[in-house]
Amino acid sequence: MGPRLVVLNPTVALPWNTVMAMSGLSTFLQFQIESWVAKNAPLQQRRDMAWDEIHPLMYHKALDIEDSSTPPVEAHISYLRTMRESSKKTKRKVRWSKLYSFPCFRPYTSDPDSAQKLIGQPGFSRVVFCNEPQLHKRKPYKYTNNSVSTKKYNAFTFLPKALFEQFRRVANLYFLLTAALSVTSLSPVKPVSLIAPLVFVVGISMLKEAVEDWYRFLQDLNVNARTVMANAGNGLFVGKLWRELSVGDVVKVNKDEYFPSDLLLLSSSYEDGVCYVETMNLDGETNLKIKRCLEATVHLNEDAKFSEFKATICCEDPNPSLYTFVGNLEFENKTYPSSPHQVLLRDSKLRNTDYVYGVVIFSGHDTKVVRNSTMSPSKRSRLEKKMDKVIYLLFSMLLLISLVTSIGSALFIKSDMSEWWYLLWEDSDPLFDPSKPAKSGFLQFIRALILYGYLIPISLYVSIEVVKVLQAMFINKDIQMYDGATCKSVQARTSNLNEELGQVEIILSDKTGTLTCNQMEFRKCSIAGISYGGNINEVDLAASKRMNTDVEAYQYSIDQSDATSQILEMSEISVADIITQQAILRGQEDADYLNARNSRVSYVRKESINKAIKGFNFRDDRIMNNQWIHRSDLFDMTMFFRVMALCHTGIPVEDGQTDKLRYEAESPEEVAFLIASQEFGFQFFQRTQSIMILKELDPSSGKQVKREYNLLNFLEFSSSRKRMSVIVRDEDGKIFLLCKGADSIIFDRLADNGGAYQEATTSHLSYYAEDGFRTLAFAYRVLELAEYEHWNSIFMQAKTTVGPEREELLEQATEKIEKELILLGVAAVEDKLQTGVPECIDKLAHAGMKIWLLTGDKKETAINIGFSCSLLRQDMKQFHVFLSKEAESNNQLKAMKEEILHQIETSYQEMCQDRNNDSPFALVVDGRALEIALKSDVKDQFLHLAVNCASVICCRVSPKQKALITRLVKEYTGKTTLAIGDGANDVGMIQEADIGVGISGMEGMQAVMASDFSLPQFQFLERLLIVHGHWCYKRISKMVLYFVYKNIAFGLTLFYYGIYTNFSGDALYDDWYMVMFNVLLTSLPVISLGVFEQDVSSEVCLQFPCLYRQGQRNTNFSWSRIVGWIANGIIASLVIFLATICMLSPAAFRQEGNVADITHLGAIMYSCIIWTVNCQIALVITHFTWIQHLFIWGSILLWYIFALAYGALPPYFSQRGFSIITESIGSSPMYWIATLLVVVAALLPYFAHTAIQRLFYPMDDHIIQEMKHCKKDVTENQMWLREQRNSQRSTQVGFSARVDARIQSFKEELSKEDINIQVL
Repeated sequence: MGPRLVVLNPTVALPWNTVMAMSGLSTFLQFQIESWVAKNAPLQQRRDMAWDEIHPLMYHKALDIEDSSTPPVEAHISYLRTMRESSKKTKRKVRWSKLYSFPCFRPYTSDPDSAQKLIGQPGFSRVVFCNEPQLHKRKPYKYTNNSVSTKKYNAFTFLPKALFEQFRRVANLYFLLTAALSVTSLSPVKPVSLIAPLVFVVGISMLKEAVEDWYRFLQDLNVNARTVMANAGNGLFVGKLWRELSVGDVVKVNKDEYFPSDLLLLSSSYEDGVCYVETMNLDGETNLKIKRCLEATVHLNEDAKFSEFKATICCEDPNPSLYTFVGNLEFENKTYPSSPHQVLLRDSKLRNTDYVYGVVIFSGHDTKVVRNSTMSPSKRSRLEKKMDKVIYLLFSMLLLISLVTSIGSALFIKSDMSEWWYLLWEDSDPLFDPSKPAKSGFLQFIRALILYGYLIPISLYVSIEVVKVLQAMFINKDIQMYDGATCKSVQARTSNLNEELGQVEIILSDKTGTLTCNQMEFRKCSIAGISYGGNINEVDLAASKRMNTDVEAYQYSIDQSDATSQILEMSEISVADIITQQAILRGQEDADYLNARNSRVSYVRKESINKAIKGFNFRDDRIMNNQWIHRSDLFDMTMFFRVMALCHTGIPVEDGQTDKLRYEAESPEEVAFLIASQEFGFQFFQRTQSIMILKELDPSSGKQVKREYNLLNFLEFSSSRKRMSVIVRDEDGKIFLLCKGADSIIFDRLADNGGAYQEATTSHLSYYAEDGFRTLAFAYRVLELAEYEHWNSIFMQAKTTVGPEREELLEQATEKIEKELILLGVAAVEDKLQTGVPECIDKLAHAGMKIWLLTGDKKETAINIGFSCSLLRQDMKQFHVFLSKEAESNNQLKAMKEEILHQIETSYQEMCQDRNNDSPFALVVDGRALEIALKSDVKDQFLHLAVNCASVICCRVSPKQKALITRLVKEYTGKTTLAIGDGANDVGMIQEADIGVGISGMEGMQAVMASDFSLPQFQFLERLLIVHGHWCYKRISKMVLYFVYKNIAFGLTLFYYGIYTNFSGDALYDDWYMVMFNVLLTSLPVISLGVFEQDVSSEVCLQFPCLYRQGQRNTNFSWSRIVGWIANGIIASLVIFLATICMLSPAAFRQEGNVADITHLGAIMYSCIIWTVNCQIALVITHFTWIQHLFIWGSILLWYIFALAYGALPPYFSQRGFSIITESIGSSPMYWIATLLVVVAALLPYFAHTAIQRLFYPMDDHIIQEMKHCKKDVTENQMWLREQRNSQRSTQVGFSARVDARIQSFKEELSKEDINIQVL
């Protein structure tokens, strides 16, 4: 590239650094100028030098500089008036982006020349005409529109897809076959009796699918109807729907808005073209990402400038890679290479930037985030899959009895049936052809398949569909799962998986936005070896209450004359108080002794409760309200707060309502630190590129004073450095290096005399970590002028180096200055959990569920959250699987695989050795190591280790890794998995799991639209699973079993009658009786069972989470339970048939002496079946409502109403049913006596079994039901509580597990103190 022409007015008298900040100089030129000033100007004069002093010396150098790393930019400042206007503009609004004009560590990108060679090759053929979307409406440049769809069907695919879904169910396929056969002469019933139920069942199911997909369509419509400002021509930007955007459109996205498609950044509200993007929806990371436009387009920062804008982009084709991009921007006859730093991805959000301009390069289903998603799978519950096997079993029974009928019929026809003259044989009847008994037997087999088809419950599927829809409606309307803050409630987006909610064993959860609120709070700090801000730990409080000790009455104080004394941690205080109270019970002498030993613990007034401040949850009277100025370690206090107020990337934002400032920063931790420093009297007030101004509390006067600090150097934080530093000069000319970072990194860089508080601080760090707090260590050093100038020359030389060695030189330079530090202390912030998360996890753990945490955050952050939500505890053995730096740098797959395998095997051996100690284990896996561990030859060993750990935390995982882990865990364990997340990066995981749950929070709707259930907050998962999941599982299980029972009880009577009539193949019942049995007379009670049944109330479900384990063990739908109900149906059918035949055959049925014919026998037996199956469901139901009573007894009454109405029709229509009630059976006492006796006899076996089970082999729910019925929870509350504790499963994770571990620790301390007291 040629020399760059930079025209600068040499007469400008403004400070040189101000001129540079406004000039628009390229980054490389600014490096050169800053380097020259550092080398040629004394430090004392550097701040006040004007541009006209350095310009004559720099002018010729600036003209000849050649910069090959960035595209050329011409900056022209001609008049002082322009400079003053820019200066006013800068003062009016601080440019946060200026902090990054000289970044120490820029992301390394590959050689652009090699990347550009790919353009035009296969996979890199996309051409985008910027600001000319009309050119993309015709081939070959016509691309997909920006509309996104998650629905399963459209107008053309609904019918074939929905029919396929229905007829892949074996029962529906069977009934389709029988309906086809019913139109032949072989059918024993009319075609309408088989076709009508099939059409009704399939139609209802398809209608339900259509309604659910319609709701998905409405949600898609809501997303696609969002608006964004787009260029309509002549620089006029108007609102445009997302779905109307096309490739090539120039859009303007404002602060806190989502990007509607993948954009190439053209410019931003900042002068240097940077913007800040939140990608939490994509990768789960909370830190803001910096994007920077090309210098060629940085001037396009107003609407009007796009009136004539034209450019062409040649780039890669659509692909799912979120972190790569190769392309060229051809603008004004020049070509500029583009990289991922210029790409703004759909569903990420613009933060801390007023607006950006960008051009659409990928739209709709071509965007990278949509390419990372998969089609919504069609999920079926395990119970429904097992139900298919039950249908296969019933079908096998059907084949068996049909075969028996066929063989029996052939034998009778072949033997002596032809001699029965009264049958009036017809030679044309193929069903009874003595000359061809084999053929007749086969035709009888076909006829039997149709006749005995009532063994297969045709209405089972449609009844379950109706019940599931009603269950979903009740779930949606549960007021206990309504979030008043967001005005959102739980939504069952599909009802197919209701019962699956009751069988979950493994939960895979995202972190950010799912467990946490993405809000940081300052909680505690340790300064000069003394810990501050320690409210009573919730775990200690719960443990103390369990031990009958009230620790709320106790606070702690430190003898202020003892400057070196350290604060007691919560556990120590609780133990000391417990010991003191026990000593009081033993005698005053022991109590006096212990009070003397624990003199640091005293009873004081409760701390004043300050008004809640967002980001600041700290209470300690010793340093709050400016009390820190009275501390003996005043200098350390001052320096600690100063580091907090100066070492950051934040900018202040005025709050018009209060005198407090709000802050915006790259990470939420920094915001929490700035709020805390403000509360402690160190208000970060103002900043420019080189000046930072604080309002500090002066300890001597007690008043706030304004102090100015010159920012000399800023050493940024990075994942490899794990620290950040600033070098500042105060008003007295002293130079300080202020540093904060990971404690391990800071401790390694302490001076020999700088670790005076290291031992005490390390102790506090362990307690903070146990509480799940993120911690950063603070340190400083004083720099001599000569030392700083020498180092700065090295640093500036490294900064101005162009080439791949730049990063290494910068790292070496920072290592030279960030050493010999003096430790001040540590600060602890809490990544605030959503309301109720620890309690929810504890309850889920007691219900027997394991929780895996999958996050894109770094390992330290993931571990902290593991502690705060009680997935980890302090006494838990942690196995860490990670790649060493050496193995990762060599990038040898075989070596990496061997290292991971060795770590897995070592961890498993250690687990086997320690398993007898009953100690819990946790597994922490890094994303890079996980990539190796999930390969085919390693995954079995890894999963074997993981499933045997109480907790599994996977950090730095990509969206695809989340989905892969979910699929492998599901396949390896065979257990029901549930995935829960809130962002687009969780979509793959949600779709892979058996049940996908989306959090309908603030981060878009991608996770919700891909989910099966959506929740406003994680805490509602407890009620969704333990209450509704448990209910739905038991309801559907009872429904299916009852359906099997009633259809066997009904269908086998037809078979018995066939045997009784020598396999004649005649139907015992009227055609319409058989139609009405499943469709009307027994359908409503079973629906009420599926909707309203409750074995226990919701409160009891939550009090006894062990009840949930019935679903995990599949107790209510086990094969033994299925076979038992089949046997019950067989027994009932035998009792009904034999009892009816025995009572009606030997004697006359009517006064005239007439015996019961097939009409009477069929109607009486049908009545007995209707009574029996409806009374049976009354015995099954444990929770009655008026609706169930209405449906059960109303169904029996409906039979008589139907019989009367049907019998009133002319004989042509009613046939056998003509006047059956009024003239035949209704007037016969035998009918009513037989009905009563048969029903009692048929129900007696089930009643006896239930009584024996409840008396001698009760289940958990039986015991609880009896206790509730006898009101033991009220009259004998202690018994009720004891049963609750006994029913709780001993868990290794959760809040209760941490309390149990702490109680054990307390008891050990108490035993030690008892020994000491006895010795004294």
